[in-house]
Amino acid sequence: MLSYKQRFIQFMVENEVLLFGDFTLKSGRKAPYFINAGKYRTGSQIAALGEYYAECFLEHKVDAKTLIGPAYKGIPLAVATAIALAKNHGVDVGFCFDRKEVKDHGEGGMFVGQALTDGDKVAIIEDVMTSGKALREVLPKIKAEANVDVTAMIISVDRQEKGTGEKSAVQEAYDEFGVKVYSIVTVEDIIEAIESGVIAGREHLDAMRAYRAQYGV
Repeated sequence: MLSYKQRFIQFMVENEVLLFGDFTLKSGRKAPYFINAGKYRTGSQIAALGEYYAECFLEHKVDAKTLIGPAYKGIPLAVATAIALAKNHGVDVGFCFDRKEVKDHGEGGMFVGQALTDGDKVAIIEDVMTSGKALREVLPKIKAEANVDVTAMIISVDRQEKGTGEKSAVQEAYDEFGVKVYSIVTVEDIIEAIESGVIAGREHLDAMRAYRAQYGV
C-alpha cells in the first residue's frame, strides 16, 4: 500500500504539476524538474490537495486553531485543508487570509475569515517555498493583526536546495523567524519514488542526483 507521500507524488505527475526535463528557474538555475502549482484548477484537484495537506498537518501533530492562507495562492489551500480536516478527520479549525490592502469600510481590517486574537496558535498554508518571500511578507501582517503564535508552515514540496547562502529556504525560515516548516514531500522523496517505480522517470535520475549534489542541502 502506498503512503500518502507516494500517492501525492503520483497525483502531481498525473496532473502535470510535477514535470521533468530542462527548466530555467527564476533564480537562473537550470533544473531537471519543475513544480507548476498553477495546474491545480478544478474542484476535484483542490479537494484531493486539501486532503494531502491535512495528512501532513496530522502526521506532524501541528498545534493550530486557525489556518492562514497568504493571498493569493494560499487562500484555496487553507480553505481546502480546513475542509479536509473537518470532513475526513473530525478536526475543526478556522481559516483566514490576508487582503492585499487594508479595507476601510464594512468590517475593515487586513484579514478575512477567522478573527486572530493574541495568543492564538496558527499555521500558514502555502504551495512551495523557494526564497521564503511569501513568509517574510505575511508574517508582519499577521503580527500587526494580533500577537499570535505561528506554530508551523505547511508546504507541498521542499526543494531541499540552497537559497542565497548555504541553507535552504526552509532552514532559513526557522533560523530567522522560528517557524517550523513541514512539507508533504521533499525532492528526496521524489527521487526515491522514481527509484522504487512509484512514478516513471528513471531517465531523469542522473540529472536529479547531479542537481541535488550541486545545490542540495
